[in-house]
Amino acid sequence: MKKAISLYERGSHRWFVIARDPDKPNCLIDTNEYVVTHAGAALLTDPGGLEIFPAVFSAVSEVIDPAQIGRIFASHQDPDVISSLALWLEFNPNLRCHVSALWKSFIPHFGGDENTLLSIADGGAELDLKGLTLQAMPAHYLHSSGNFHLWDAEAQILFTGDVGAALLPHESQDIFVRDFSTHIRHAEGFHRRWMGSNAAKRNWCERAAKLPIDMLCPQHGAIYQGDDVMRFINWFDELKVGLF
Repeated sequence: MKKAISLYERGSHRWFVIARDPDKPNCLIDTNEYVVTHAGAALLTDPGGLEIFPAVFSAVSEVIDPAQIGRIFASHQDPDVISSLALWLEFNPNLRCHVSALWKSFIPHFGGDENTLLSIADGGAELDLKGLTLQAMPAHYLHSSGNFHLWDAEAQILFTGDVGAALLPHESQDIFVRDFSTHIRHAEGFHRRWMGSNAAKRNWCERAAKLPIDMLCPQHGAIYQGDDVMRFINWFDELKVGLF
């Protein structure tokens, strides 16, 4: 089963990662879900596919009351990101989901309606979580044409969706990158194929390099922290992507 691990804590402001399920079927890509809490409210990023909902829900329940989750942040429209939406809405019909305006009429095929989805304009938006400001940061074409990352300036954590993702061997259970040069080999092929624009990549790298990031948290693989954050940004900046 997946497990919940604390990444950051300052009063009621906390970040958890829900990661690593050695029991999952090999046919499913491994995913990381992140929970942000503040003042009794919680936001869940990229909650995952419907087939892993029980494992995610169970892990979340170990650290908070799932009823605190009033918001979901979907970086983009993929099934491994948001196809569990209908099950989350069954648990809490008042749940709201922040997503690119581009996908507002597509995601209801997974669940919800026009009242469920809160559109994010292309330029991004500030999301309020009981007084904590989170920034939806544009990351279009990396890899989705309507794509956002989530920046928490106070915790200095950037949730990056598929940017930074690594397809790790099944036996790897590390939550954090331990050896960058070894780890990045599992990220290279993924980024070359799935990231669609070198111009968009360069734009993102220039913006990300200016942020004081303590942890760069992707949806797949291990978390980059400390010096490995800039190592990744510099590596990504130099990588040629969108290649077949």
